Amino acid sequence: MKTNRSFHIILITVFLSIATGDDHYDDYCVYTLYVKTGSGIKSGTDSKISIALGDAVGRSVWVPDLKSWGLMGPHHDYYERGNVDVFSGRGPCIGSPICNLNVSSDGSGMFPSWYCEYVEVTSTGPHRSCDQSAFYVDQWLSSRMPPFESTAVIDGCRMSGGRAVRRIKRGSLIVGKARKRSEAY
Repeated sequence: MKTNRSFHIILITVFLSIATGDDHYDDYCVYTLYVKTGSGIKSGTDSKISIALGDAVGRSVWVPDLKSWGLMGPHHDYYERGNVDVFSGRGPCIGSPICNLNVSSDGSGMFPSWYCEYVEVTSTGPHRSCDQSAFYVDQWLSSRMPPFESTAVIDGCRMSGGRAVRRIKRGSLIVGKARKRSEAY
C-alpha cells in the first residue's frame, strides 16, 4: 500500500511539473519585423544583418542573423533595393512598447553597403496584447557611405529632441520621421 501511495505522489508531481510549464515557453513572444530597403541605386546588400530590440528598462531580444527569421521563402534575395522583407521569430518577452532598435550590417558580401529606410516591429505573446513600433532608420549602414557606420541605433526610450519624433498613435510607437515618397532615397 505504501509503494502504491509513493507511486501516486511521484505521478502527481510529474504531472504538475508538466502542467505548470517548467520549460517557460509562456515567457516567449513572437516578433514580426517588416524591413524596408531604400529604392536608390546600390541600396541593397548581401551582408548579414543583425537586430536588437529593446524596452525602456534595458531588456532586449537579439537576432544575430535576421535572415534566419525570414518568411519570404528559401530562394528569396533579402535586402534588395526597394523591397519590404518580412521576418518572424520567437524570443523572450520584453516590455512594451519596444522603444529601442539596434540594426547592424557585418559589411560582407559582394554588395556590402545597405540603406535601411525603416523597421516595423509587432510583438505579442501569451496573455499579452499586440504591440507595434516603427523605427525610421533612414541611414546607410556602410563603411563607404556617410555616416560611415555599420550600425544604427534608434532610441525612442529616452528621447529628448533631435531628429527623433515619438508618437503613440492607436497603441503604436513611432520613432523617427517618416519621409514623403518624394524624399525617399
